Amino acid sequence: MAWFTLLATLLIQYDRLRGVQSSGVLIIFWFLCVVCAIVPFRSRILLAMAKGKISDPFRFTTFYIYFALVLFALILSCFREKPPFFSPRNVSPNPCPELSAGFLSRLCFWWFTKMAILGYRRPLEEQDLWSLKEEDCSQNVVHGLLEAWKKLQKTTARHKTAVSSGKTVSGEDEMLLGGRRRPQQPSFLWALLVTFCSSLLISICLKVAQDLLSFVNPQLLSILISFISNPTAPTWWGFLVAGLMFACSMMQTLILQQFYHFVFAKALKLRLAIIGVIYRKALVISNSAKRESPVGEIVNLMSTDAQRFMDLAPFLNLVVSIPLQIILAMYFLWQNLGPSILAGVALMVLLIPLNGAVAVKMRAFQAEQMKFKDSRIKLMSEILAGIKVLKLYAWEPSFLEKVEGIREDELRLLRKSAYLQAISTFTWVCTPVLVTLTTLGVYVSVDPNNVLDAEKAFVSVSLFNILKIPLNMLPQLISSLIQTSVSLKRIQHFLSQDELDPQCVERKIITPGYAVTIHNGTFTWAQDLPPTLHSLDIQVPKGALVAVVGPVGCGKSSLVSALLGEMEKLEGTVCVKGSVAYVPQQAWIQNCTLQENVLFGRALDPKRYHRALEACALLADLEMLPGGDQTEIGEKGINLSGGQRQRVSLARAVYSEADLFLLDDPLSAVDSHVAKHIFDQVIGPEGVLAGKTRVLVTHSISFLPQMDIIIVLAEGQVSEVGSYPDLLGRNGSFANFLCNYAPEEDKESLKEDSRPALESTEDEELLLIEDTLSNHTDLTDNEPVLYEVQKQFMRQLSVMSSEGEGQGRPVPRRRLGSAEKALQAAEAKARGALIQEEKTAMGTVKLSVFWDYAKAMGLYTTVAICVLYLCQTAAAIGANVWLSAWTNEAMVDSRQNNTSMRLGVYAALGVLQGILVMLAAVTLTVGSVHAARSLHQALLHNKMRSPQSFFDTTPSGRILNRFSKDIYVIDEVLAPTILMLLNSFYNSLATLVVIVASTPLFTVVTLPLGIFYVLMQRFYVATSRQLKRLESISRSPIYSHFSETVTGSSVIRAYGRSQDFQAISDAKVDANQRSCYAHIASNRWLGVQVEFVGNCVVFFAALFAVIGRNSLSPGLVGLSVSYALQITLTLNWMIRMMSDLEANIVAVERVKEYSKTETEAPWVVEGSRPPAGWPLKGEVEFRNYSVRYRPGLELVLKNLSLRVRGGEKVGIVGRTGAGKSSMTLCLFRILEAAEGEIRIDNLNVADIGLHDLRSQLTIIPQDPILFSASLRTNLDPFGHYSEEDIWRALELSHLHSFVSSQPAGLEFQCSEGGENLSVGQRQLVCLARALLRKSRILVLDEATAAIDLETDDFIQAIIRTQFESCTVLTIAHRLNTIMDYTRVLVLDKGTIAEFDSPANLIAARGIFYGMARDAGLA
Repeated sequence: MAWFTLLATLLIQYDRLRGVQSSGVLIIFWFLCVVCAIVPFRSRILLAMAKGKISDPFRFTTFYIYFALVLFALILSCFREKPPFFSPRNVSPNPCPELSAGFLSRLCFWWFTKMAILGYRRPLEEQDLWSLKEEDCSQNVVHGLLEAWKKLQKTTARHKTAVSSGKTVSGEDEMLLGGRRRPQQPSFLWALLVTFCSSLLISICLKVAQDLLSFVNPQLLSILISFISNPTAPTWWGFLVAGLMFACSMMQTLILQQFYHFVFAKALKLRLAIIGVIYRKALVISNSAKRESPVGEIVNLMSTDAQRFMDLAPFLNLVVSIPLQIILAMYFLWQNLGPSILAGVALMVLLIPLNGAVAVKMRAFQAEQMKFKDSRIKLMSEILAGIKVLKLYAWEPSFLEKVEGIREDELRLLRKSAYLQAISTFTWVCTPVLVTLTTLGVYVSVDPNNVLDAEKAFVSVSLFNILKIPLNMLPQLISSLIQTSVSLKRIQHFLSQDELDPQCVERKIITPGYAVTIHNGTFTWAQDLPPTLHSLDIQVPKGALVAVVGPVGCGKSSLVSALLGEMEKLEGTVCVKGSVAYVPQQAWIQNCTLQENVLFGRALDPKRYHRALEACALLADLEMLPGGDQTEIGEKGINLSGGQRQRVSLARAVYSEADLFLLDDPLSAVDSHVAKHIFDQVIGPEGVLAGKTRVLVTHSISFLPQMDIIIVLAEGQVSEVGSYPDLLGRNGSFANFLCNYAPEEDKESLKEDSRPALESTEDEELLLIEDTLSNHTDLTDNEPVLYEVQKQFMRQLSVMSSEGEGQGRPVPRRRLGSAEKALQAAEAKARGALIQEEKTAMGTVKLSVFWDYAKAMGLYTTVAICVLYLCQTAAAIGANVWLSAWTNEAMVDSRQNNTSMRLGVYAALGVLQGILVMLAAVTLTVGSVHAARSLHQALLHNKMRSPQSFFDTTPSGRILNRFSKDIYVIDEVLAPTILMLLNSFYNSLATLVVIVASTPLFTVVTLPLGIFYVLMQRFYVATSRQLKRLESISRSPIYSHFSETVTGSSVIRAYGRSQDFQAISDAKVDANQRSCYAHIASNRWLGVQVEFVGNCVVFFAALFAVIGRNSLSPGLVGLSVSYALQITLTLNWMIRMMSDLEANIVAVERVKEYSKTETEAPWVVEGSRPPAGWPLKGEVEFRNYSVRYRPGLELVLKNLSLRVRGGEKVGIVGRTGAGKSSMTLCLFRILEAAEGEIRIDNLNVADIGLHDLRSQLTIIPQDPILFSASLRTNLDPFGHYSEEDIWRALELSHLHSFVSSQPAGLEFQCSEGGENLSVGQRQLVCLARALLRKSRILVLDEATAAIDLETDDFIQAIIRTQFESCTVLTIAHRLNTIMDYTRVLVLDKGTIAEFDSPANLIAARGIFYGMARDAGLA
C-alpha cells in the first residue's frame, strides 16, 4: 500500500507539471483505497469489541489515522486546482467551463448546471453561449476531411488514368454518367472513415463497457428473487444486492452519458466538416455542374443531408453493440432456460427477411422523396427571386399549382413510407412478446418437469427487455443507414462534379508587352453545348483601353468570362498577366455595409478609399444614406438603385488597384451623364485607372473614339479589331453601324463641348446628386424600403438643366428638410440597419402552438392515438401480471396446470399490444401527413399573397428556411417524436402503477423523486428550448451567405477572395455550432440527473422488496423490479421527447408565424369583376391620387390628376425620386392609394381583384427575370396560347432563329434566372411575353436600359407597330425613344410639373426642354 501511495504522490507532481487541474486516475485510486479500507475498518472495531480491549494500540491508531488521511485525500482530489502560472492564457471571452472542470464535474456534467440555472432564470442569448474549443472549430475540422478527400481523388484519378490509358476522356465521362459499369469514384464514406476513425473506435469501447454492465442487473435480480424465496437468508444479503443494483445502474448511467456526449460532439464535427467541404466545392464547380446542381439543391445538401449524417452518428456504434447484446442475452437465457430459447431465436431469424424487404422499399421511397423535395426547394428559391415578376404578370396561381403538385407527390411517398414504418413497428413490438411466448411455451411443453418459477420467468423477462432494445434499435439503425446512404450518394455525386480548371488561364507566362492574349481560343459553357466563342485571336497591350462591342448574344460577356477562366476551354491558350478586377453586368452586392462592399476584404486606406468613392460619384450618395458608408446594404443590394449598385461594384474594382480591369457593361445601368462622368473619372484616358489595362464591354458609341483598341464580335467570333479611325476607314459592319447611330451622339458631344466650363461643372455636380437616393423620408429613416420602389425611383435620367430647374441648383440643401433631420436624429441609434434581425421567440412555447398542430392533425385523430396507446399499455401490464400469477402458481403445487390456457392468454395479450401500436402508428401517420399538407399549404398560400414590401425586407434565406428545414421537421421529425413520447409516457405510468401495486411502501419515495424529476425537467426544458431556438436563428445566415456566395462566385474568384469567403462561412457555421454544443451538453446533464431518479426507483423497489420480504411473493418482486429496471430509460426518453417535441414544435410556430403575415388585396373579388373584354379603350385616369410607401410616411405622389386617352403613347420623365416608378407600381396596385383613385375605362381599379387588374395590363420590366423551366412555360405558364401564337411572338421579337436553332425548340430549358441567355435575349423574351398578352395598356419600365442601341431601336419599332392601338406608358431612359410620343409627363417631387406633347414642351422651354437639350435633341 505504501508503494501505491508513493506512486500516487509522484503522479500528483507529474500532473501538476503538465497543468492537469483534476485527475480522474487519482480520484479512482483514493476511492478504491477508501473502499478497500472499509472492511478492516469494521473488522478491527468488531474484534476490539469482542475481546473487550485493543490488542495492538499502535497499529490500531495508525490504521485509523491512515484511513482518515486517505478519506481526506479523496475529498481533496474531488476539487479541481487552480491552473498553473505557465498554462496558456485563454483569450476567449466566454470559454467553455468543461475545459477547466474537475473530474467528477465532467463525469456528472455538473459544469453545465450554471447555464441550466441561467436559462431557467431568463431566456438565454447569443452572448451566453460558450466559445468553441480550438479542435472543434471549422477551420481545423474541415481541413482534415478535405485533405482525406483530395488524397482519395488523386488516388482515383491515378487509377483511372492507368485503367483508361487507351480511352478518350469523353468516353470515360460517358461511362461515369451512364449506368454501365462505373469506374471507381472516390468514396466519400472512406474519406469520412479516415478522418473520424479514431473517434469511432473510442465510442465503440465506451458502448461495449456499458453493454456489459447492462447484463449485471438481471443477474442481481436472480439473486434477489432467490433471497426472497429463501426465508433463512440473512437480511444484509438483500441490502447488499439492492446497493449493488444501485451502484451498477449508476456506473452504467455515467458511462452511457459519457459515450453519448463523445458521440454527439463528434457528430457535430462531422456535420461541420461536411458543410465546409460542400461550401468549398460550390466555390469551384464548373458552369455545367452548376446547371445540374442549382442553389436550392446545394442548400439542401448542406441542411438536410449533412444533418442526416449527424443523426446517424449515435446509431453507428449499434453495428457492434447490437450483435454483442444479442449474443450475451442469448448466453444468459440459455443458462436460464436451456435449449428452449432456440425457438425464440428461430422466430427472430425468420422476421429478419420481412424487415429487410420493408427497409429496401423504404429506401426507394426515401430517394424518390428527396428528388421531389429538391425540386420543390429549387422552385421556391426561384419564386422568391422572381416574386415581383409573378405579381406584375398575375402568374402566382400557375406557380402555386406547380409547387402544390410537387408537394402532393412528396406527401404521397411520405405516407407510403410511414405505412411501411407502421408495419415495421408492429413486427418489432410483437417480436419480444412472441419470442418470450415461444421460448416459455416450448420450455414448459418440452418437459413436464420444467416448472416456470419467478426467478426463471422474470430474469428471462429482464433479459428479453434488454434484448428488446437492440431489436427496437435495429429498424432505426437500418432506416438511418438507408437515409444516410441516399444522402451519401448525393453528396458524393456533388463533390465529384467537374471543377473549373485553374490552369485554363495561364497567369505566369505571356508575350512581353501584353496584358491579355488569346490564341485560337474556343470556349463553351458546358461540354454538351456547342461552343459559344470560337477561333479567337486577341492581343491586348499592357495599359491599353479596349472596347468590346457587338449585337445582343454575340458573346461579349462570354469573352470576359473566358478571360476569368469561368468557361470551359476546348482549345487554344489564354494568358492573363497580373491581378484582376471584375465588374459584372449585373452588379453583385453583399449583405453588409457599403464600406465593406467597396473594401471587399482589403485593409482600409482612407485616401485610396475616398478617391475610389469620389471617382465613382458615390460621395453624394453617402450623404443621403442614413448611416453613410456604414449603412447596411440589403440582400442583393435592395436598398440601392440599379445605378448605385453598379457604381459600388465599380468602386470595389477601383479600390482593388488590380493590374487588369474587366468591365462588363457597367455604364448601361446609369444615365448618360453619369456614364460620362464615370468614363472620364475612372475608365477613360484621364481617369484614375489610366495606365492600367481595361477591357470594357459597352453599348455606348460616344466613348469609342477614345479607345485604344475596339474588338467587334459577331456570332462568337472576332469580326474586326482595330482603333476607331481604322475601323471607320474599313467601311465594314462596324462602320455601317456607327453611321446609323453616331450622328445624335456626335451632336450631343459637340454641344457639351461648347458649353461654358463652369456651367458643365455645375450640371455635373447636380446630376451626380440626382443619381443618388431619393430625398424622401422613407429613405432617410432606417426602415427597409420597397425594393422596386427605390430601385426604379432612383433610376438615373437625363439631368435637369440649370434653366429648367430655376433657382434649384443647390440641391444638397433640399436633400434634408428640418423634419427629416429630426426624424434622422430620432432614429440615429439604429441608423444604417436594414434587414431586421430574425425574431427569437422567448420563454415557453405557447400551448396555442400545440393546439394548432393538434387541429392540423385533426382532433379526433389526436384523441384516437392517445386512447390506442392507453389500451396498448393496459395490454402490456395485463400480460406481465398474468405471467406473475403463472409463476406464483408453481409455488402452490410443484407441477403447473393449465399451461395451454396460460400460454393462450399471454399470446393474445402480446399480439393485441402489437395490433394496437400499429393502429396508433397508422392513425398518427394519417394525422401527421394531413398536418404537413395543411401547414405547408397555409404557408405557401400566404407567401404567394404577401405584399412586395415583405419580400424586400425579409432575406430569401429566412423564407426558404421555413420551406426547407421547418417543413422537413413537420414532415419527418414531429410524428416519430410524438410516437416515442407517448410510448415512454405510458411505459413510465405502467411502471409506477406496477411498483406501487406490488410494494405500496414505494409511495413514500414517489413524491420526493417526482419533485426532483419535475424540477430537473423545468430547468432543462427552459434552457434546451432556448438553445434550440438560438440554433434555429443562427442557421439561417449560413444558407443566406451560401446563396449569396454561389450567386457571386465569379466575382469572388476574380478577386481571389475564395479563402476569405470560406473563413466567413466557417465563422457562421461556428456560431451555429456553439448553440448546438450547449444543447448536446444540456441533454447529457439531464441524462445524468434523470437516470439518477431512475436508479433510485430501482434501488427503492429492491430495498422495499427486501424490507417486506415476508409479505411478498417472488412473482410480485420479480414483476416490480423487472419493471423498475426499465424505468431509467423510459424516464430519460420521456423528458427528452418532451423537450424534443417543444424544440421541434418551434417549426410549427415559425411556419404559422409566416402563414399569418399581412396579405395583399384579394386576387378576385367575386361580386365586383370587370366586364368581359375590359379595358376596351385603354383610358387611364388618376383622380386626386396620392400614395405613400407605408403609413406614417410622407406622400410620394401628391394629388395627381391626369387623364391618358385610349391609344395614347405617353412618356414619363423626371429626376430621380420624382415618383415615376411609383406611378407604374400604383397602376398595378403594388402600392395602394392613400387617397384618390385610378380609373381604367372609367372603372375604379381598387374595386376589382388584383388578378383581374394585373392580367389585363402588360409590363416589360427593367430586370428581365426568367424561371428554370421550358421557354414555353416562361412565355405562357397557364398554357392559354396556341403554338402558332407563341412562334409568331418569337418571330416578332427576333428570337425565332435562336429558338428554332435549339434542338428542343420551345421546350428549350432556361437555367435558373435565365443564366444561359444573354441579358439582351432575356429582355427579348419579356417583349415576347408582352406580344403574347397583347393587352390594351402597356407599361415599359426603362425596359431597354441594359441593351445595345440596335436592339433598343428594334424593340421601339415593334412597340410602335404591334402596340399601335394600345395605350403605352414609358418611363424613359433614352429621351430619343419618346420624342415621337403623343404626350410627355414630367414629374417633379411627386407632382405633375409638365404634361403636353414633346414639341409643345420644347417650345415652352421648361424642364423637358432642358433635358432634351442635354440629350442633344433640342
